[in-house]
Amino acid sequence: MTHPLSRLRLDLLLSEQYPLTVKNTDSTLNLALTDSAVEQIKRLIARDSRAGCGLRIAVTDGGCSGFSYKLDFDNQQRPDDMVLDRQGVKVYVDNSSAPYLTGVVIDFVGGLYGGGFKFTNPNATATCGCGTSFSA
Repeated sequence: MTHPLSRLRLDLLLSEQYPLTVKNTDSTLNLALTDSAVEQIKRLIARDSRAGCGLRIAVTDGGCSGFSYKLDFDNQQRPDDMVLDRQGVKVYVDNSSAPYLTGVVIDFVGGLYGGGFKFTNPNATATCGCGTSFSA
């Protein structure tokens, strides 16, 4: 018999109660941004006049598969953040999201109907059609 909470959801709940001690280093977080993703992030920062901002990447509860990726711009490091530099783009990842973003590749793909960021996550056991939520 399995527990109704997925392993990822249980890990997220536990990480909130018992946070991991993570130094502000990217030595254990193998998170990759493709050249296309870096270029798009830089374009958005310039377009929105957000000089000095970096990209905050998080995993949140929700979405059609259980968890969603959240991307936002931020100009401040939080105490529990890992800070990465990817080709001149500062990336912030909080402790509770870091375990689920290890090995993730983020790409930006364009298309006839617009474009968007595509996540390739080796930790995901299932993804939804929209590509922005997953389960583990």
